[in-house]
Amino acid sequence: MFLSTHAKHFQMSIHPDQRYLEGLLQNDTLLVQEIYQRFAGKIKHHILQHQGTEDDAADIFQESIIDVYHQAKHKQLQLTCPFEPFFLLICKRKWLNELKKRGRQPVTKRLDDLYDVGEDVFAAAEQVVKEEAQAGMYLAQFERLGEKCREILRLSLTGEAQEKIAAAMGVTYGYLRKKKSECMATLLSYIQAQKI
Repeated sequence: MFLSTHAKHFQMSIHPDQRYLEGLLQNDTLLVQEIYQRFAGKIKHHILQHQGTEDDAADIFQESIIDVYHQAKHKQLQLTCPFEPFFLLICKRKWLNELKKRGRQPVTKRLDDLYDVGEDVFAAAEQVVKEEAQAGMYLAQFERLGEKCREILRLSLTGEAQEKIAAAMGVTYGYLRKKKSECMATLLSYIQAQKI
């Protein structure tokens, strides 16, 4: 019960990664360097994989740092989740918007729709906090599943064709579909029990 109430009201404690925001606000060179060292490579990889260049990656990274700085300075942003998923989301969102402007974006995936809040990055940040709270609860329930169920659901989330997943696991396509459906039903029942 505590978990669902906790998730509903999002009264979460400040995450230790708040130090990154403090570092940006205080222009702490070491912390700013740490942000670049830890996250620039991931952003560059993502953008290169999604129709971008190294220059695009550098621009998006820099613009996102500035956005986070402004949120911390003018909107007193406080992190209740790790900095990494929060920051990566801002960068990915910004790149998605850039691709849309360039007219090179394929069909938007459902996850992106959740964060379709235009250029208002602070709204996206608030959404991340809510999603992180839910994700923590979902992950806890996911871990309750048996090993086979977890494997099936993980592989299904990769976007790989179900037939290939079945072959890789040494099961029939029909079995995989049935088992995946059972696993999802079990996971949903665990999640619903937490929300009551």
